[in-house]
Amino acid sequence: MGKIISIFNQKGGVGKTTTAINLSAGVGRKGKKVLLVDLDPQGNTTSGLGIDKNSLDNNIYDVIMGEISIKDIILETSAKNVDIIPSGIELSGIELELAEEKWQYKLKDMLDIIEETYDFIFVDCPPTLGITSLMGLIASDFVLIPIQAEFYALEGTGQLLSTLNMVRSNYNKDLVVLGVIMTMYDARTRLASDVLNEVKKVFGDLIFNTKISRNVRLAEAPSYGQSIFDYDRISKGSWDYNALSKEFLNRVKKYD
Repeated sequence: MGKIISIFNQKGGVGKTTTAINLSAGVGRKGKKVLLVDLDPQGNTTSGLGIDKNSLDNNIYDVIMGEISIKDIILETSAKNVDIIPSGIELSGIELELAEEKWQYKLKDMLDIIEETYDFIFVDCPPTLGITSLMGLIASDFVLIPIQAEFYALEGTGQLLSTLNMVRSNYNKDLVVLGVIMTMYDARTRLASDVLNEVKKVFGDLIFNTKISRNVRLAEAPSYGQSIFDYDRISKGSWDYNALSKEFLNRVKKYD
């Protein structure tokens, strides 16, 4: 049975979508069958893997609203062994539409149908603490938290941890924080090491050894609809996400 992993931080601009795309691609390159679920209405994960979200007749919104089967929405991507459930702007209004419904387990029930088809299902949550992110966390076995190596890195962390505790207490007692990924990391700066030390005070050994460095090629790749491995496989970004993929697989293996 496949493992479901939410990639979540309620702060924007922390490298969440970059990590969703490239960790999925890195794991796929290691022979694992991967599904990436785009839960962000902006659909950057969808377009970042070569799919024109504006040309699609349906996306995850239609599945959540019960208008189409999840099996009919899965698309192949430009990355090896990686399929995607695309998102679109329609998802931005779902908070109001589901407010009076029993929405908590909608995503979990959807993914249960296809879970055995994949080794890993990564859920790219939006940078909010709303209904869609909560659905992702409730459906997941694990959560990964990307944190940018910047001055305000830990801003909102208390709220994030409270949300995870609330999800565990009420909906998903087995949810595990698999790890924290330091992104946009510049080892040459004092700031980066200071931020890392502060993050360690909160998360300790949960921080992955692999740090994702600032890298121009990483920023460029999505505009070409490719993961960093297909766009520039000898770039620093490619090396970083390859190392992170190995570390991820070793860490998740401990929960088999």
